[in-house]
Amino acid sequence: MQVAASTRSYGSESMANCCTKLTDHGFRKVELCLNEDSGVLKPSEIAESPEQALLRFAETTRLTPVALDLEHDVEMTAFAAIVSFARLMKLTQISVPSSQVGTPFNTEIDRLRELTRIATEGGVRVSIKTHGACLTEDPHTAIELCQSVKGLGITLDPSHYVCNQRGVVDYDIVFPHVYHCHFRDTLPEQLQVQAGLGQVDYSRNLNMLRQSGFNATISVDLLPNSDDETFEYPLEMRKLRMLLESLL
Repeated sequence: MQVAASTRSYGSESMANCCTKLTDHGFRKVELCLNEDSGVLKPSEIAESPEQALLRFAETTRLTPVALDLEHDVEMTAFAAIVSFARLMKLTQISVPSSQVGTPFNTEIDRLRELTRIATEGGVRVSIKTHGACLTEDPHTAIELCQSVKGLGITLDPSHYVCNQRGVVDYDIVFPHVYHCHFRDTLPEQLQVQAGLGQVDYSRNLNMLRQSGFNATISVDLLPNSDDETFEYPLEMRKLRMLLESLL
């Protein structure tokens, strides 16, 4: 396993500022979070020219890219361009959101099959993120989606099973399907807290991943704009990096 940093934490800043801060925090690998509101990389920019997006990144930082995280749904043509961008970056992992709760199961299956088909043809793996208020807020539904779409995996974010409208949820069944992970600390009533103050059991999560044969990337993925005035992003990024690396 290897530890990376998601650009989500500093996504409102420019790519240069974001990557400089992550480097200062001791990270050498990065997961690029794609969002139209991001100052780092927008899906529309990649769709316009994957080659120019690659050049922009390569001229900005020496961080090694390891994965892409698409924060919202895009048109299939734009997704195909994102897959092309991943190939140019020599990446094999893209995380995508699942649809909101209430979306017909068959509709979601059709969408995920098309995304997976496009990605597989480009030599890239697709995984759906576990997230509250989405179909994957229920671990069993997440597994059913993976079983219904050949090649589809899960990006595990344990926070959304700790802080869940149905209470803390047992998510052990998802580990055999995990392709990627996002980590932050969490309480049942608060999605993001300072590392060490929450209930995410990092050691157990990593042991479960090992037992399932997982040997890929885990990302420190802090949510931006914390309501906690005492939340210091540089400190929390370093703390989580050092904690996860010590457990590896």
